[in-house]
Amino acid sequence: MLDKPASRTASGPLAGFRIVEFAGIGPGPFACMLLADMGAEVITLDRVGAKKNLKAVAVRGRKVVEIDLKDSAAIAQVLDLLAHADALIEGFRPGVMERLGLGPDVVLQRNPKLVYGRMTGWGQEGPLAQAAGHDINYIAITGALAAIGTKDKPVPPLNLVGDFGGGALYLAMGVLAALLEASRSGKGQVVDTAMCDGAASLMAMFFDLAHSGRWVEGRGNNMLDGGAHFYGVYECACGHFISIGSIEPQFYALLRQHAGLTEDAEFEKQMDRKAWPVLKEKLTQVFKSRTREDWCRIMEGTDICFAPVLTMAEAPKHPHMAARGVFVERHGVTQPGPAPRFSRTPSVIREPEAAEIGEIIAAWKS
Repeated sequence: MLDKPASRTASGPLAGFRIVEFAGIGPGPFACMLLADMGAEVITLDRVGAKKNLKAVAVRGRKVVEIDLKDSAAIAQVLDLLAHADALIEGFRPGVMERLGLGPDVVLQRNPKLVYGRMTGWGQEGPLAQAAGHDINYIAITGALAAIGTKDKPVPPLNLVGDFGGGALYLAMGVLAALLEASRSGKGQVVDTAMCDGAASLMAMFFDLAHSGRWVEGRGNNMLDGGAHFYGVYECACGHFISIGSIEPQFYALLRQHAGLTEDAEFEKQMDRKAWPVLKEKLTQVFKSRTREDWCRIMEGTDICFAPVLTMAEAPKHPHMAARGVFVERHGVTQPGPAPRFSRTPSVIREPEAAEIGEIIAAWKS
């Protein structure tokens, strides 16, 4: 893990782009963190007295302004700021920005080139648009949650599929696509990002597999959901776990070779679903015969498609992650560094700072 002090200098492919973020939780701030890492100047408007923790991971790279959006004079300042911005990102329920006098019609009239990014769980319209929800609810109606877990019940995959995968990443991608289009057309637009939309989009491959008969309902019956013996997680003698993903025949052959299974003819039935339970039990016993450290010595670095299952405390210390500097330390907090990586305009983590909206407006006007 590299200890890289944060910078105050913008670097990255988005250097020079100006984004105004209306403070929220979850996917909106994470998307803005990604954009800030890539060099965008992100101004976060937060409520008066919020006292945002500037050392928090998701706040890195911002200028944070405390402002009362119920004050008409403050709204006038926000409109002045947005007149010189490239993008806006907000994560309120549908209608809130309109009631504040900051809806797309008003803002785009002042700045026709602005990209207006909206982040919600259910979207701007539809029967559930005004309902409260969280990641687990948004992925539940897409088919994703039902497909993840044990045979007994679905298990939430943290909040990675809805909040961050289907939310933040689609928001960032949508805003960037709209900025690219605006650079050609000179016209902005609204980017309606809903976590239920994004999570459903992430399920595209599985709907394709189901249509072709290669995916069946019911957890633990498919190749990628823990059903197959050659794609899953196994406990070792030490109580730790390892993962294997030996899908391709050549990788599966290496698994058999390194696990001492070449003489067991039963393992030739790799794609026979009926054989999977028995083969899985056999592999369970094989992997329990050695420690995780032993299996790493035997399998890591081969084409078996193998990796130890590491905790968050262990991950930064893994030789590969350490060599790439995937994790960095900032203010004593271990955290992921910027991703992806750019060869000519590298991203950097910049220090956030408190700011005054008047100073920013003056700077953006100059």
